[in-house]
Amino acid sequence: MPRPRLLVLASTFPARAGDGVPAFVRDLALQESLDFDTRVLVPRVPGAASDEQDGDLHITRYPYFPKHWEDLADGAIIENLRAKPIRWLQVPGLFLAQLIALRRVLREFRPDVLHVHWIIPQGVVALLGGRRVPQLVTTLGGDLYALNAAPLRALKARIVRRAGAVTVMNADMRDRVIALGAAPASVQVIPMGADLPPVPASEPAGADEAVPAPGVVPARLMFVGRLVEKKGLSYLIEAVRRAPAGSLELEIVGDGPLRTALETEASGLPVVFIGQQGRTELFAAYRRADVVVFPSVASTSGDQDGLPVALLEAMRAGRAIIATDLPGLNEVVLDDATGLVVPDRDTAALLRAIQRLADDPDLRERLGAAAATHAEQFSIEAIGSRYRTLLHDVLGAVGRRSSD
Repeated sequence: MPRPRLLVLASTFPARAGDGVPAFVRDLALQESLDFDTRVLVPRVPGAASDEQDGDLHITRYPYFPKHWEDLADGAIIENLRAKPIRWLQVPGLFLAQLIALRRVLREFRPDVLHVHWIIPQGVVALLGGRRVPQLVTTLGGDLYALNAAPLRALKARIVRRAGAVTVMNADMRDRVIALGAAPASVQVIPMGADLPPVPASEPAGADEAVPAPGVVPARLMFVGRLVEKKGLSYLIEAVRRAPAGSLELEIVGDGPLRTALETEASGLPVVFIGQQGRTELFAAYRRADVVVFPSVASTSGDQDGLPVALLEAMRAGRAIIATDLPGLNEVVLDDATGLVVPDRDTAALLRAIQRLADDPDLRERLGAAAATHAEQFSIEAIGSRYRTLLHDVLGAVGRRSSD
């Protein structure tokens, strides 16, 4: 029997494996391809082929602006617009080009179901061009928490009401989608999965070698994420500034529009920016860290993290975690059980949590081991299985309606 055909729509997707661009859409699509003949439709980015085969995924990338200036989809769209407002000139082209590409792929590929990542812009395009195809819509945070002008809220409401199912990253997001008018039974909390092997059981969590006595060497902190306001990195840099001299060092993995400003803030401190990293380098960075810190905040625009994949990766790697008390993060990092939770924007509380872990290697090991165990339920294999089941359910619901 032929397998059902799945078309995945997204806007953030690696140009090539290991290039440092978040790969959660690719990882999940590969899991979905176990049950579905899967094609991915994404915008063109520098260095990427316009058409390629990646394992069982057929990836099509469409142009949307003159190539020399085409950079809206190179990273996070909302943050790219904030960093350089002139990029708004690319927005109409992105919508139109995606709509044209979608209609072409619908004719050629004839998918049975769509997996639409982000309500805006992909949900809008799917609403206009793919109305007759059943849809699973996934919102990852920025598209739901931000973009709340009245016309955009009305548009988001229409998209989630029409979807066969909607997935969100945390319970707060579920409440928000239901408030937009989605049927409660259609909205499920299923985050993105973490595709990172755990630390071997024989290795203590929190270090590659024997843990030195407290105070002998600086505690090694790590941050990983986009360098944007909602990640709250300024508060972590300020905590390092307030710490006793020589007690901490911080490695920052990631890139983004605030990098130059953050490097200025960190000038003279034991802080190193290493940019985006591929999977191999990222895992090595986790292994170097004693503590991985996620100081996320609600940004001035209302945008905030849903549940960062990097957080799940760090837990899966057996690291001791500090996270702020925001929806999603506090549903996975359980205070004093799988990590430490602190109020957002509270530098003093953040520093106290850092110093507590820096001075207590046994606590780091306990929390890291508990985090690794807790994160097993968020492995890409476990999450992929849940998404495959939901896609089959969306298809089955259409079949049942057709037979009634």
